[in-house]
Amino acid sequence: MAKKQASRKKIRNASPRRKTAPRRKKALDPLLAAVKGAERRNIGHVQLEVGRAGAARVKRMIYPVGFRWSKDMKPAVGTDLCMHAHVGFLARGEIHIEYADGCVVEHKAPQIVAIDPGHDGWVVGKEPVVLIEFDFEGDTISRLGMPDSHRH
Repeated sequence: MAKKQASRKKIRNASPRRKTAPRRKKALDPLLAAVKGAERRNIGHVQLEVGRAGAARVKRMIYPVGFRWSKDMKPAVGTDLCMHAHVGFLARGEIHIEYADGCVVEHKAPQIVAIDPGHDGWVVGKEPVVLIEFDFEGDTISRLGMPDSHRH
């Protein structure tokens, strides 16, 4: 009987113990990481980072889930609609754009976007929107050949 118990102990001890891998920190999403050298600010719940590139500006805007221009930005800006032209790359998420004439445009990442002035817009779904935008401050419309308002 003693031999059986001894052999059982050997069998139990013969199997190697498993080591658990150390937990790794979750990697920061580079699309959301701080932009080196950019000016950072929050306006109407939008996280905005702006950097200069020649005569232009490059902006990364992060619109949170539930964002709507007419609810979140209108009080800060003071106009009924967004009067900026937006030209850039929609890197994440989905946005719904509605113009004063009722025209609707949907954009879903990944997509190049050109949005005329005079619109309301909101985030669709449960994912924040990340838009990389290029502008020339007050000269964006003329320098990029955009209309000054939405037309068909």
